Amino acid sequence: MTTTDVTSAAQAESRPDDVDLKLEAVVIPVSDVDRSKAFYERLGWRLDADFSFDNGFRVVQLTPPGSAASVQFGTDITTAAPGTAQGLYLIVTDIQAARAELGARGADVTEVFHPGAPGGQFEPARPDSRLDGPDEKRSSYGSFAILHDPDGNAWLLQEVTTRLPGRSGSLSTTYASIADLADAMRRASVAHGQHEARTGKADANWPDWYAAYMVAEQAGTPLPE
Repeated sequence: MTTTDVTSAAQAESRPDDVDLKLEAVVIPVSDVDRSKAFYERLGWRLDADFSFDNGFRVVQLTPPGSAASVQFGTDITTAAPGTAQGLYLIVTDIQAARAELGARGADVTEVFHPGAPGGQFEPARPDSRLDGPDEKRSSYGSFAILHDPDGNAWLLQEVTTRLPGRSGSLSTTYASIADLADAMRRASVAHGQHEARTGKADANWPDWYAAYMVAEQAGTPLPE
């Protein structure tokens, strides 16, 4: 599938009779439920459930900060080998700040890198297909780091600041933290400065312009000029 195919599919309007299919939880295989629970709680993930049953079944659910989807693991929940979950995306707005925060919480996180060849962000990639440091232009979708849990399950941190068109189904805007909101306001401030330079005058309605920019940035719709 080409990039054009992907973009066209993403921009296609949903039909009125489409059924909502919301991704709520992803199951990962772990060898020690309590160890994994403690690890993810230490990262600041919210504990949603920890249910055990007489037949030996146990399910634990946690949710990363700012995420609409959760992760589940437990006993008698999957036949996959522990540590085989790979390439699970965690989207951040500042890859270096996210890596520093996770590292401070005791997580095993690689250095920040950007792909030097297509697919370089994934675990099976050759070592020489990754280049040190964030994307040179700090392009959205271009910078990565990999977080490993105690079993070796790999979470792919990806920096996204401006989304491609069609990646959001609504104009609702939420931020996971004060820092994320502040970063969005800084980007809006820089863009607004360029806007005023183009128009040659101060914009008294800058709060409206900021708001429109920040909503469009998250929704992947055209940014105001």
